[in-house]
Amino acid sequence: MRFILLTALYLLGAWYAEAFIRAPGQVALFWPASGLAYAAVIRYGPRWALFIPAPVLLMHWMTSPVPVSFLPYSVLSNLLGVLAGIGVVRLTTTRTRISVASGFGLLRGAMVMVAVSGLIGTTGLVTSGMITSDAFWPALAKWSMGDLLGIACVAPSFLILTAPPSTNPDLPPWQDYSGGREKSLWAAGMLLSFAVVYLGGNRNNLYALGMVALPLSLLLWSAIRFQPVWTVLGTSAVTVFLTSLTGLGLAGFTPPEKPLDSALLLGFMCLFSLIPLVLVASIFEQRLATRKVLRRAMTDAPTGLPNRAAFEEATQQALERKGGVCALAYLDLDHFTLINDTASHAAGDALIHGIGSLLKARVRNSDRVFRIGGDEFALLLDGEGAGFQERMQDLLRALENYRVGWRDHVLNITGSIGLVIFEPGQLEFARLLSLADAACFTAKELGGNRVCLASREPGEMQERTEAMRWAVRIREALDRGLFELDCQAITSLHDQPTEGRHFEVLLRMRDPMTGQRLEPGHFIPAAERFQLGVALDRHVVELTLRWLEARPDAAAQVHSCAINLTAASLVDEGFRQFLFDRVRNSKIPANKLCFEITETSAVRDLARAQGLITQMRTLGCAFSLDDFGTGFCSFNYLRSLDVDYFKIDGSFVRDLDSSSLSTAVIRAITDIAHVLDKQTIAEHTENEAVCSVLRELGVDFAQGYGIHKPQPIEQYFALASSRPAFR
Repeated sequence: MRFILLTALYLLGAWYAEAFIRAPGQVALFWPASGLAYAAVIRYGPRWALFIPAPVLLMHWMTSPVPVSFLPYSVLSNLLGVLAGIGVVRLTTTRTRISVASGFGLLRGAMVMVAVSGLIGTTGLVTSGMITSDAFWPALAKWSMGDLLGIACVAPSFLILTAPPSTNPDLPPWQDYSGGREKSLWAAGMLLSFAVVYLGGNRNNLYALGMVALPLSLLLWSAIRFQPVWTVLGTSAVTVFLTSLTGLGLAGFTPPEKPLDSALLLGFMCLFSLIPLVLVASIFEQRLATRKVLRRAMTDAPTGLPNRAAFEEATQQALERKGGVCALAYLDLDHFTLINDTASHAAGDALIHGIGSLLKARVRNSDRVFRIGGDEFALLLDGEGAGFQERMQDLLRALENYRVGWRDHVLNITGSIGLVIFEPGQLEFARLLSLADAACFTAKELGGNRVCLASREPGEMQERTEAMRWAVRIREALDRGLFELDCQAITSLHDQPTEGRHFEVLLRMRDPMTGQRLEPGHFIPAAERFQLGVALDRHVVELTLRWLEARPDAAAQVHSCAINLTAASLVDEGFRQFLFDRVRNSKIPANKLCFEITETSAVRDLARAQGLITQMRTLGCAFSLDDFGTGFCSFNYLRSLDVDYFKIDGSFVRDLDSSSLSTAVIRAITDIAHVLDKQTIAEHTENEAVCSVLRELGVDFAQGYGIHKPQPIEQYFALASSRPAFR
């Protein structure tokens, strides 16, 4: 079928070209069949050049009789010319595509083709007696340029229409080009320009040919604004139209009679055909390069998935479009760092790559998958069919069953998904992402390998989102130095006054918007939840020591400065080394420092807690067991913790005047402490009555608003003394 179709098209082109021949022995001004043959052999391969002899012989038999002696020259000129041109194309052009380099490669092949074809064909004309030897060079020029015009007119259109579907991901989409309304206007303008040129010629206007600037301008417009196929087909149509008018003498135009006139006309038409093609190839290459850069900027290299920038853009579009229900699934892999730590980062990369492919294969065609972080993925789910939660459960099961072989390891992992179902226009991007992230965090806290559906109603999810906001504010406060220190006095309940000030350092955060000083209850839970406790402890230790070091007079007044440590700091080897080095190198004597650790955090890892205590005791530091009585409340582990103070939790102290149980607990703690040669401190001592009972129970120290309200450290040290408000 291809052979028959190519033969028929070749004969059609030859029949059209013969209209330009007005006398025996003349050479056709325009030979479109050469463009068809050239493009067909480029597209389908050199063996398809064998189709050329058949239509050439049929042409001479049916419509263009010639001397028998000319037939071999005619066949060979068309066949060998094409083969020579294809040979040059294959040597100089790696592949045929829409580009300036490829276009000039095709042009080089075309020049060789028309030269070979013209030499053979013109030699045949002389040898067969169809023209005299004096007409050899004019005939050669006309033959070659007619072939060249045919190639410029037909070959690009044939190549672009027969091109296989492109798989190039950088190919500009139709959205990058102008729409149907502008194309309709362009087509109407092209028809109008044809009419203007035709009517101008009919009026025998000497300057009618100058009106070809109109279609040329329209072709340049299409090269800039439309897909390449519009310019290529438009150029072919304009070339055929103008060549027909001038070559056939239509609409008052006079066909060229002299060789020079023919050469000038053909040269003009060749340039006319090539200029829009060069421009469209150049612009297409620019679009392709731009898309390539954009794709790289929007693509995650290890997985080939769209990255976070692409995710944000796609989500914004989903939020702005009209109608439909969508969902955002935020997927975080569970314990992915274990893969990197045990099997290597290369193994982790291999697993990430495989998971990216798995996710892409398991979602619907209308869904989109993004990699937005190291072990984090996001999925934008289309609302058709809904069932978002069930679909994500299936996805997690597939992920759980997925295995990747890596050397001696078989890698597998699970994931946690935070799911937010939304309708366009309901949420802003920041709020949507915050809900999804909070839901994913909830899924991980519940053990992982599960889907947590986010709720926009007040409740636990809102609390988690608020905690995440606090985590961001804590980081900002650390960077900007917005944390400040308060001091609260700790005083003896007995007539054993200590020399100097005994106090606890309390942290406050300055709100940058309102200037309000926020107490730890606002931000410490979020800090512990999002692993910021160690950073805060480092900051408090540094802030306290730096303040005292800068004020030797104030430092000399200190008997004991208590600083709280979070649970994370007790098991962090980096913090342990930092604390040891900072205290050892400080101008403040270590025996003036007391570090408070909570009972629950100490019992969580007794060995590490005691390791920290032992190391710091070598410098002379003291330790206090904070919130004592609310945790495990087992006196057995006290043998393993070498602390100086038991700080009785304020919940027992507050109820002391109304609860016999609180009285019994405080008495028991105090007695055990004294047996172990420790001292006790009662928190939240609010009034004289409680203070009197504590004194009777043998509690050593008291701390609370009834004793002293916390003050900024500068104000605290400005006081004459730190005596209790009542005794």
